[in-house]
Amino acid sequence: MTNAPRTPAPLLTTPFTSRTPAGEVVDGIDLSGRRTVVTGGASGIGAETVRALAAAGAEVTVAARRPEAAEPLVRELGVRAAALDLADLDSVASFVRGWEGPLDILVANAGVMALPTRVQTADGWEAQLATNHLGHFALVTGLYAALRESGGARVVVVSSGAHRNVPFDFEDPHFERRAYDPWTAYGQSKTASVLFTAGAARRWAGDGITVNALNPGFILTGLQRHLDDETMRAFGVMDGDGKVTPLPYYKTPAQGAATSVLLAASPLVEGVTGRYFEDNQEARVVAGDEEQPGGVAAHALDAAAADRLWEYGTAALRTRSTRSPR
Repeated sequence: MTNAPRTPAPLLTTPFTSRTPAGEVVDGIDLSGRRTVVTGGASGIGAETVRALAAAGAEVTVAARRPEAAEPLVRELGVRAAALDLADLDSVASFVRGWEGPLDILVANAGVMALPTRVQTADGWEAQLATNHLGHFALVTGLYAALRESGGARVVVVSSGAHRNVPFDFEDPHFERRAYDPWTAYGQSKTASVLFTAGAARRWAGDGITVNALNPGFILTGLQRHLDDETMRAFGVMDGDGKVTPLPYYKTPAQGAATSVLLAASPLVEGVTGRYFEDNQEARVVAGDEEQPGGVAAHALDAAAADRLWEYGTAALRTRSTRSPR
């Protein structure tokens, strides 16, 4: 008897759209007492994530490289600000040591994009991979006990559609031998973000911790600060006089934060883990070279690659911890 082909599970859908602002996603949701960390929460979609979660009653800690930048949110919303530089593992370790009690929601939102030249951290890591993935890996795994203590924690990892064309290069992840390219480095770091969620979801399902990734879409924020005028003009968002204007399909920061907030707080995704969302819907799996926009690349969900990356990250942190203090 021939086994019938397995029918793929239907993708999860919600009533929200790409234009739904984050505040609407949490309308009617009570997050009172839910302890939350949002990295990079002082500006951009991070700030809108903070604003929506705090409005729903969550106790939010804005983890930022410059915590003073979060002071307007502290005054407006009564949230807390704390120092966290994801490219500096001493800073990550200090944040982890300072956390007490359960952690209900962790939104790994902070990131850097398309650094024009290769920047190396003190640990010898390429800066985009260090910030976008390895720093978050150290943070989330360091806070694992606090997440488990919650009994129903959610981890949300902000990735990007830039991951689709760039598998993770295990042979030279830090561009020590291959030529550095800003967008390849960025795309690789965002593939790592999705692979991390796949690995964590399988490891932590029994602890009641859900872990999902997302693409927030196109939004003009401080993330573009490293792009030169020529690149901004090539993207079509800067005119000849240097005026920056979003294209019609770009989102506002509040709309860009909506999918993060959905995964962090909505009962519509209760118990959902190891998935990738965009525009408030679960995304389809695509081949990396498809021209049609959207979707999550199969190489970012590969279980073997996810396990290999987890082992790589664990080894990198272990090796670093055995060095003499700087």
